[in-house]
Amino acid sequence: MADADSQRCVSALLNGITQRLYYGNTEITEEFLKNELYAEMTQDEFRALHDKMRSLLKSIASADMDQAQLEAFLTAQTRKQGGSGVTPEQATALARFWKAHRTRVRESLLAQSRWEPGLRGLKWRVDLHTSASRGQVSNSPVALVELELGRAGESSEFVCLEFDEQKVNLVLKKMAELQESIDSVVHRS
Repeated sequence: MADADSQRCVSALLNGITQRLYYGNTEITEEFLKNELYAEMTQDEFRALHDKMRSLLKSIASADMDQAQLEAFLTAQTRKQGGSGVTPEQATALARFWKAHRTRVRESLLAQSRWEPGLRGLKWRVDLHTSASRGQVSNSPVALVELELGRAGESSEFVCLEFDEQKVNLVLKKMAELQESIDSVVHRS
């Protein structure tokens, strides 16, 4: 039963660290975690445990470890001599925690690393212009493209573009060149 309680407390500690570190929840403080989970520990003991778990979690997250990498990493950590390693209960809690939270932590890291707005949406259609601005009959197809750009948590900006057939062909040519460049890099590896 003590092992289950130990794993539960480590898992809750990892969850608290993740809430603050990756999800920006400032209500979860080190003091709060100590009082709720490890009230019987001294401040120095808790700080050492907290810092160790935080460091391990950051290492696991920054490497985006899969299950095999995580197992090897945790095995090495449990074999460390002295107080620098982890107990088998802590390793089990870390493995379970990472399995459950890997995707969300990765998404959070990616969101934090984006500086520029991303493409949120794209709409397009082809219209047929029936007359030009000077009253001339045109009957030329026009591609209308609407791009929705924005950052997470912010409102979107919309950019509207209009292309005639010549501009569409130019864009398609440039995209084909980009694809060729990407393919040449990817196939070299």
